[in-house]
Amino acid sequence: MSEAILAPTIVSEGEFAGWKNWAHDAFETRAGPFFYRHDDAEGTVCAFRAEPRHMNGGGFMHGGCMMTFADFSLFSIAHREMDGHWGVTVNLSGDFLAAIRAGQLVEARGEVTRGGGKTIFVRGLVTADGTPALSFTGIIRKVSSR
Repeated sequence: MSEAILAPTIVSEGEFAGWKNWAHDAFETRAGPFFYRHDDAEGTVCAFRAEPRHMNGGGFMHGGCMMTFADFSLFSIAHREMDGHWGVTVNLSGDFLAAIRAGQLVEARGEVTRGGGKTIFVRGLVTADGTPALSFTGIIRKVSSR
């Protein structure tokens, strides 16, 4: 795949206009879609609006959706550290802290705790309207392009 495929797409309309996503990732687009932005003051912020389709039978967000967003956030937070490489998640763990309801703004922030080589360690926190909902840690392994 070309470098252009690795490049994020800038969203042109809607609530997340000006944010970025990876439009070429069919699973994340269907599961979310999820968005991120980066600035030097705030760092990386990932977000999406919780919709009824993200909810489980109990009326709150399905844990699988929360973990999928955490995985998206893992790579968004580590995007600069990836330096144009593909990567795979080798570990992702999370602790569920609170329920997320339809209509809430879901955000994730985090940090690279170790990088610089082929293995990148990330930790983060997902919130729903500012309330902590999921803490997560993950490990990414850089791989060669396909």
